[in-house]
Amino acid sequence: MFSDCRLIDSFLMIDYQDLQGIGMTEKLALLTLIALCSIALGKPTLSSLAVLGEISIAGTMLKVDELANALQVCLDSGAKKVLLPITSAADLGLVPADLIGSFNLVFYQSAEDAVYKALGVE
Repeated sequence: MFSDCRLIDSFLMIDYQDLQGIGMTEKLALLTLIALCSIALGKPTLSSLAVLGEISIAGTMLKVDELANALQVCLDSGAKKVLLPITSAADLGLVPADLIGSFNLVFYQSAEDAVYKALGVE
């Protein structure tokens, strides 16, 4: 999926596109938050980054469903770094070691932490 976010005449336009034709996800809250913060700060996200996981309306971190499948899609899409919620760490034992070794895994503990790490801010 591709996300394009622009500020046009004081209006924010966010365009999500299904580039691989596999269907759109409903889990876009965290990605939208990262995109908005990126625009507000004028700082791009890290290159070759895939962001997995989601936040609830209350800000709770939700783990990734079918982590091995999600990581395989990341690999097939050319991701080098994967941002994962810490709640998915327990599921790493179910993922083949060669698949895990294909990425630099970065864990986040909150929405704010995910934004900092996606933008490369210490």
